[in-house]
Amino acid sequence: MKVFGIDIIRGSVRSKSKRPVFAFVKREGGEQVYQGEVSLFRLQRIVSSEKPDILAVDSIQEISKNQQELFLFMQSLPPKTRLVQVTGGEKKDTLGVVAARYNLKFKNRFDPFVEARTIAHVAELGAGCEVIAFENSCDIIVSRSRSIGKGGWSQNRYIRKIHGAVLNRGRYVEDALKESGLRFEKTETKGFGGMRRVHFHVFAAKDDLPVSNESYSDVQIRVSAKRLDRIQYKPQSGKKKNLIVGIDPGTTVGVAAVDLEGNLVHLKSSRQMSLSDWIEEISSVGKPVVVASDVSRMPSSVEKIRRAFKAAAYTPREDRTQDEKAAVCISSGYSFNNDHERDSLAAALEAYKLFKNKFRSIERRVPPGYDMDTVRAGIIRGLSIEQILSEISPLQYPEKKGEPVAAGEVFEEKTPDESKVLNLEGMVKNLRLYVSDLETGLSERDLEIERLNKLLKSERSERAEKRKKSREISKLEAGMKSLKKHLRKEEKRNKKLVMQISRLKRFADLQMDGEFIPVKIIPAFTREGLRALEDDLGVSEGDILYVSRTEGWGNAVVSILNDARVSAVIAGSFDKKLEYTFRDLKIPIISDREIPVKVRGRIGTIKMKDLKKALSLWESRQETYETEKKFEMIESIVKEYRSERQVEARRRG
Repeated sequence: MKVFGIDIIRGSVRSKSKRPVFAFVKREGGEQVYQGEVSLFRLQRIVSSEKPDILAVDSIQEISKNQQELFLFMQSLPPKTRLVQVTGGEKKDTLGVVAARYNLKFKNRFDPFVEARTIAHVAELGAGCEVIAFENSCDIIVSRSRSIGKGGWSQNRYIRKIHGAVLNRGRYVEDALKESGLRFEKTETKGFGGMRRVHFHVFAAKDDLPVSNESYSDVQIRVSAKRLDRIQYKPQSGKKKNLIVGIDPGTTVGVAAVDLEGNLVHLKSSRQMSLSDWIEEISSVGKPVVVASDVSRMPSSVEKIRRAFKAAAYTPREDRTQDEKAAVCISSGYSFNNDHERDSLAAALEAYKLFKNKFRSIERRVPPGYDMDTVRAGIIRGLSIEQILSEISPLQYPEKKGEPVAAGEVFEEKTPDESKVLNLEGMVKNLRLYVSDLETGLSERDLEIERLNKLLKSERSERAEKRKKSREISKLEAGMKSLKKHLRKEEKRNKKLVMQISRLKRFADLQMDGEFIPVKIIPAFTREGLRALEDDLGVSEGDILYVSRTEGWGNAVVSILNDARVSAVIAGSFDKKLEYTFRDLKIPIISDREIPVKVRGRIGTIKMKDLKKALSLWESRQETYETEKKFEMIESIVKEYRSERQVEARRRG
């Protein structure tokens, strides 16, 4: 398999001045064979000449700015080359998350070549979705490849030659389609001495056609697929996800499914679906490897579903209370619509937590390139790492003679008895861990019983001791109340800081965009408004601020901005006095009519070209203002001098 992976280094398909340059990695036969930089045009030339099986990207927006350009790009790809977006389809994950599914790690995610290598590798392993832009029908047009010209003594013979070539090439295409057994419709446009144009509408995909784009001296063949109304995504791997399914049975049944990374995949409740309907519903989502219940004794209906999938069972040591189940769901960050969805989700999440640490520990023991989802499923079934890795392989390529094989990658073939023994050993190990957990739970319960007995004994003591205890309890409750108050205060502060960090990250991301510039929003043009902005995003040198209204401003506000050395202030409306105050301090204040501001929360964006244009206009006005101010000062000095001379002249008579 030949796979190309690309990641953008600089530039953008949306920029007219800075065209994109990509980090380009070529993998063939499971190994990297080339790495370099290519432009988009050079990339298309390489793809057309080498015809790789997969061209992998982490986002199709890096190669096309809109759907129209994506259609044109995919039209230029060879018929057998698939465009794969490794981060997913409609719902995308980060490249780090995708790589982790195959136990691949890359240290510097800001290095385009590291990302390109990872993109090519995970695409080769089957990650991501194939981008589908065309229907399974194509148009083949056979036409002349040169102009007939203005005419001459031999024009008729020349026309017959070209139209005859179109006719012959059309017959060749028709014969090729018939030999391939493809259904098609033909439309011919007759010309002098042959055909001017032959159009075939073929009911087959482009890569199934026996012909491709060709050009000759007199005739050309153009193949184009019919475009879909909307881009579609098809997963490379048709394998279903392994799931942990929580079920809450009853009149209304709740079902929750999480994958082996703890992500919620499916959550539903219904009172109209039968047992077979639920089995079909779960099967459409994925393949359950664990079926969990929220009660210590698994109900018979849940047991039937578990047996239908031959999945492992999970039940808690004791029945959970409603508050405990709600706490599990809320701490995970997932929402639910009713009690049935809550109970099923809590069961699935608790089952996942049982295996979570074990999943993390095996990651260090699994070589890169193996599907971690399959490995985790094998661990749940009680298999050892060696058994799992011997049954699956990251890539099936012929072994190269003379090359050493890394330790841990070759395993001896085991007899059925040996495999059975290994399975039993894995089951024994799991049971021992489960017994250890039960013993820990029993000792914790004994400690709790002992504590409660002591509390009961103290409650039966004399009345004086009760009053003493009561005072201590009151004191503790007061302390607890104070601590809760302090905790709520710290939680609010923590939430505020998290939101502030999120906004600062978004602000920093916007600063990296060359076309747009981020601006900070002042809620009110007062000291309180500036203080709020300082607490939220901060005010630093070179910032551009935006305020929609300037009522209530004072010299103190302007002085604070001057001390902060802000770059400019954009305002919705302002009076002349405020403008003159800013001009005296040489701080640009610009109307939002000159620079449109797109506000999103407490951060806005403006276009770089609008800012440059407005600053240039402000500077020219500033020069005029300073010139007029100097003229007024000189005129005032002259008037004062004349007044003094007149007074002196009167004194002298």
